[in-house]
Amino acid sequence: MTMHASNLDRSSRLQRVRDLLLDGREHSTLEIVQGAHVCAVNSIISELRANGLEITCRVIVAPSGRRTWLYKLVSGAPAVTA
Repeated sequence: MTMHASNLDRSSRLQRVRDLLLDGREHSTLEIVQGAHVCAVNSIISELRANGLEITCRVIVAPSGRRTWLYKLVSGAPAVTA
């Protein structure tokens, strides 16, 4: 099954998440949901990656077993050459 990613240039949803990640810090799923007013963060991250952004993901497991996923923008979309 092929994912059909939105184009970053035309998607305000993707742009809001990208803009939130531009600070270079790690952000939890909840921070992204609240800060960018989006849902389905994992899908949005996949779409941003399909648009050329390098985003890392790591999980923190608390002693209680609760998991928190953290996303970080490593590099932006490659420059477009004419």
